Amino acid sequence: VQLQASGGGLVQAGNPLRLSCAASGRSFGDYPVAWFRQPPGKGREFVVGMRTGAGTRYGDPARGRFTISKDNAKNTVYLQMNNLKPEDTAVYYCATSTLKFPFNLIEQSTQYEYWGQGTLVTVSS
Repeated sequence: VQLQASGGGLVQAGNPLRLSCAASGRSFGDYPVAWFRQPPGKGREFVVGMRTGAGTRYGDPARGRFTISKDNAKNTVYLQMNNLKPEDTAVYYCATSTLKFPFNLIEQSTQYEYWGQGTLVTVSS
């Protein structure tokens, strides 16, 4: 499974941005998929995760502003980010797993075997 993340860039605070994560080698299907991010000088943090049939969970940074969605025909997962803030500046990673692990573990980065290369989002004030 290969994941290709794209859509990052420089954006002014308050503006939106949409990230994409295209999969090859396997469809996302009903396997877990998530977005994580790593701000400069900090550790990786959970943004949002979903699994078809199980639900969607948003991390604190994303709740109310970000939305995850999936296009099965394009085998692509999106992260729509609205009202961006300078503290959203980070490298954003998509991830998926070949295991349908329990949904309550969806925030744990160690559950995911496949990761995209990351796409940098920079939010200016």
